[in-house]
Amino acid sequence: ILTDLFVVIVLRDTLEKRGALGQIKARIRAEVFNALDDQSEPRPPLSHENLLINELIREYLEYNKYKYAASVLTAESGQPEVPLDRQFLAKELNVVEDANGRSVPLLYGILSHFLHGGKKESTQNTLPKVSLLNYPKQNLGKPPTARNQK
Repeated sequence: ILTDLFVVIVLRDTLEKRGALGQIKARIRAEVFNALDDQSEPRPPLSHENLLINELIREYLEYNKYKYAASVLTAESGQPEVPLDRQFLAKELNVVEDANGRSVPLLYGILSHFLHGGKKESTQNTLPKVSLLNYPKQNLGKPPTARNQK
C-alpha cells in the first residue's frame, strides 16, 4: 500500500513539474463539459456582436495556448468551429494594424489602444504603433494570420 502511495505521489509531482497536471485537469474539465452538454437544447442564435467578441476571445485563448478553454468557449457559445479570418475580423472592427500588431491577437492591440488613451491614431481607427516589447512573447505557435480562414 505504501509503495502504491509513493508511486502516486512521485507521479503527481513529476506531472506537476512538467506542467502537464494542469493540462490534464483542463482536458478532464473540457471532456466532462462535453459529456454533460445537452445537445438537444438549441442554443440561441449568436448576435453579430457576440460572434465578434467570442472570436476576439478565442484568438486570445489560442495564442496563449489555452486550447481547452478555447474548445469549451466554442462548444458552449455555439461559435463556428472554423475561426473567422483575421483580416475579416479587423475589417469588421474598423481596425487598421501595423506590422507589430499583426503578430499578436487583435485584443492586445485594442487594449493597448485604450491603455494609451487612443492618442494620435484615434481619428484613423489605427491601433497604436506599440513596440512588441509590450506584447507577450510566450507564443511559439503560428501567428494569428496563419489561422484557418472561413
